[in-house]
Amino acid sequence: MNQLPQPVIHKNDKKATWLIIIFSIVIFAAVSFLAKFKVDIDLGFDIHIFALANAIINSVIAVLLLIALIAVKRSNYILHKRLMLAALILSVVFLVSYIAHHLLAGEAIYGDADHNGILSDTEKAAVSGSRPYYLIILLTHIFLAGIILPFILFTAYRALIAEYPKHKKLARITWPLWFYVAVSGPVVYWMIQPYYT
Repeated sequence: MNQLPQPVIHKNDKKATWLIIIFSIVIFAAVSFLAKFKVDIDLGFDIHIFALANAIINSVIAVLLLIALIAVKRSNYILHKRLMLAALILSVVFLVSYIAHHLLAGEAIYGDADHNGILSDTEKAAVSGSRPYYLIILLTHIFLAGIILPFILFTAYRALIAEYPKHKKLARITWPLWFYVAVSGPVVYWMIQPYYT
């Protein structure tokens, strides 16, 4: 239980750096590009089920991150590794669901009670107390979600090659950022979902 796991992959920092940078740029570009489009397809079910799925997946990731933190503090490295791999896999599932939701549903506007895509003065006044909080949470969530991927991948890479001092140093930055993204995602969903069309 207390023994650190052996390396899973061979160390190749140059190759890993290039792969992580390229993968991160491709994912960021794909999400940014696809966010500008909306596909009108009737799937026969409420497409906002993807948004609910995203909130649930993010919530599970947050719980996994917490349990993984407790596991590593208790020197249960195997459990920590399994939980973090589960969080990584769920993040991939989240990404697919996130892209599907944005492609099918488009953007929602916080406060747009009549769902016409325009925030009238009356609607703006109705949410004037909560809108700044929503925007702060949303913008910090989007910004951190946009930059977290290479941190996560570099942190995972250091663990997979068993460079645990470097892994721990990176994890001190990565873990709180990832946890914030995982927690703020469901909060954003809870605040915006009344305004889905």
